[in-house]
Amino acid sequence: MKYSVIVPVYNRPDEVDELLESLCSQTFKDFEAIIVEDGSQKPCKDVCDKYASILDLHYYLKNNSGPGQSRNYGVERAHGEYVIILDSDVVLPTTYLEATDKSLTSHLSPLTSIVAWGGPDAAHPSFTPVQKAISYSMTSFFTTGGIRGGKAKLDKFYPRSFNMGIRRDVYQQLGGFSKMRFGEDIDFSYRIVEAGYMPRLFPDAWVWHKRRTDFRKFFRQVYNSGIARINLEKRHPGTMKLVHLLPMVFTLGVIGLLLLAPFTCGVSLLPLILYCLLIFVDSSLKNKSLWVGLLSVPAAFVQLMGYGFGFLESWWKRCVLKQDEFTAFEKNFYK
Repeated sequence: MKYSVIVPVYNRPDEVDELLESLCSQTFKDFEAIIVEDGSQKPCKDVCDKYASILDLHYYLKNNSGPGQSRNYGVERAHGEYVIILDSDVVLPTTYLEATDKSLTSHLSPLTSIVAWGGPDAAHPSFTPVQKAISYSMTSFFTTGGIRGGKAKLDKFYPRSFNMGIRRDVYQQLGGFSKMRFGEDIDFSYRIVEAGYMPRLFPDAWVWHKRRTDFRKFFRQVYNSGIARINLEKRHPGTMKLVHLLPMVFTLGVIGLLLLAPFTCGVSLLPLILYCLLIFVDSSLKNKSLWVGLLSVPAAFVQLMGYGFGFLESWWKRCVLKQDEFTAFEKNFYK
């Protein structure tokens, strides 16, 4: 067997249903799917039973330990030469595995063999306007510098857990995902690179990624990402780049401009107004929707400032108060 698709799940039976349905439609068939239920109160066992006669599907239920350890649990029971790690909130186009296999097999000579890879994500036409706006904010050059998109990059490419693959023996050699509760996928990607491997981007192996369904959940997600950035720098010194500091600078800048507004008759707000117009126009054109473009403005501010606030809190706790990384994670994102 060539591929084992590993999916950790926590209280998301409806999403698993859509993901498994998309796996049934794959044009490439040499794979197994492994669903690891991470101590859910809303299990997806009935959903998996629905597809058991269609897919080579294996369902496991375990105590809650976070997505990283659940992925490791699944890989320990996998049979494929390669493992593909997906989040439960993705849906695959029919050619996803075919595109992955074509990209991988085109680099199988000894000098160019690929050990690890990842693919981009996109918003499906059926997604809600809020989901499309969040997807825009997480992939746009004007918010993340393009480091989460599929083309332009201001940093090296590091696969994310929503869509990444690696040779199974290398996964096991590196010990899989750490016990970090957030940022564990970037930690793993860093360790892959530190072991001498170079992950590659497969632009054609993309997924539809739902991400969060409202701005409150989205804020919690990016806030924890900001916290994780300091923890990652502590674990992997030198990995923090200028692009990782930009949300913190943006956050402090927004606060500063708002504080100056009463003393400048509102003139200090001009940069923020121009930025809002930029986001609105760019997202409206990309999504072909003025409403999504309008929603992308608050999505961009939530994305940047949520990350920025998390970054500042983690910096204060870890660098000033000298607390450890688990103390910084007092609020668990997953529950």
